[in-house]
Amino acid sequence: MPLSRRDPVATREKLVTAAVRLIVKNGYHGSGVDAICEEAGVTKGSFFHHFANKDQLGLAVIAWWSAMGTREFSKAWENESMDPLDQLETMLDIMEGFARRPSEPCVCAIGMMAQELAETHPEIRKHCAAELAVWTAHVAALLERAATLHQPTDGFNAERVAWFLNSVWQGSMLLAKTRDDKQLIIQNLQQARAYIRTLFPHRTSTRKTS
Repeated sequence: MPLSRRDPVATREKLVTAAVRLIVKNGYHGSGVDAICEEAGVTKGSFFHHFANKDQLGLAVIAWWSAMGTREFSKAWENESMDPLDQLETMLDIMEGFARRPSEPCVCAIGMMAQELAETHPEIRKHCAAELAVWTAHVAALLERAATLHQPTDGFNAERVAWFLNSVWQGSMLLAKTRDDKQLIIQNLQQARAYIRTLFPHRTSTRKTS
């Protein structure tokens, strides 16, 4: 009977996805190496073969979450033939979809790690900041394009609006956790839609709504 071969790539992926699941549920400090190994179904030796310490795994979690978010939001970003405001509405649809999943929490692992670790783990803080800035840059680019097509209100600043929307998103997930009510996220995203429309009062949407 042939011996089974180890697959280091698969083992590393098991560790990262196990860490994601536990961090989303229990936070970073509440997810120890032993628990992550048990969740992944691998030995502690395998853990230290792939990661020198837990913080290195934390960086891998940030990268994993960023790639997942890019895949999800690219459904809105990739179609440049769409009106940029329709692309932004599609982004908000995706975000609302996260909040409407009945059996899954609506959280951001990067936001959670930033809240928990920014003061004590500068390298993790730096990577969290970079990934949150990527999301904001995509939104700002859509708003900049929208401003070239539709006359915005006086004083419009795409970057400031994008950071505001990021703050609404991250803050809503935090507040929804404290209230144990994801409906708050949906309500705040709907309010964000209304706010965006006030920035482009002369634009008439042709977007179909369900």
